[in-house]
Amino acid sequence: MDMQGQRSLAVSQDRVWAALNNPDILRACVPGCEKFEASGDNGYAVTTALKIGPVSARFTGKVQLSDIVAPESYKLNFDAQGGVAGFGKGQSQVRLVPTPEGCELHYTVTASVGGKLAQMGQRLIDGVSKSLADDFFKRFESELLQLHPVAEVADPAASNVDVPNAANSDKAAVPVWLWAVGAVALVALGFVLAR
Repeated sequence: MDMQGQRSLAVSQDRVWAALNNPDILRACVPGCEKFEASGDNGYAVTTALKIGPVSARFTGKVQLSDIVAPESYKLNFDAQGGVAGFGKGQSQVRLVPTPEGCELHYTVTASVGGKLAQMGQRLIDGVSKSLADDFFKRFESELLQLHPVAEVADPAASNVDVPNAANSDKAAVPVWLWAVGAVALVALGFVLAR
């Protein structure tokens, strides 16, 4: 499965980067996410419970960040298991591009799956992946706007945002879902049997 897309956000690049590197925000945004915790250098343990068509399962996996260029981009690799439901693994790239209105989040996801979910057909998998990605981004944008109301966002120079260095921070996280962003990878992971 391959997915790519972009999302315009009315929040500065630094603020979006900080949110994408906050496990608590990601846990709240990834559909069905029960756990999103740091587990070593730039690694995270993830547990997601999902119902996809007739299959319900809890997926556990890990996400590893690499090629981190704060606050612009990173890659993430994911690997997840969902018991008899199957497995999923793949890679995602996330890139933030500043714009006058805030920033654009660009993502690509490449994933492979096996087990019962892989037997459901590409149309169902693509439809569920798109739905989960849309749900993630709605939640993520809502979280961002709660943290940084539009009036505040209009003047990014006025923000005193602490931007964590993903390579050195316990708070660094994915995005992905999913993504997610990282988030999209997590979403893809969640759908395709984990992440």
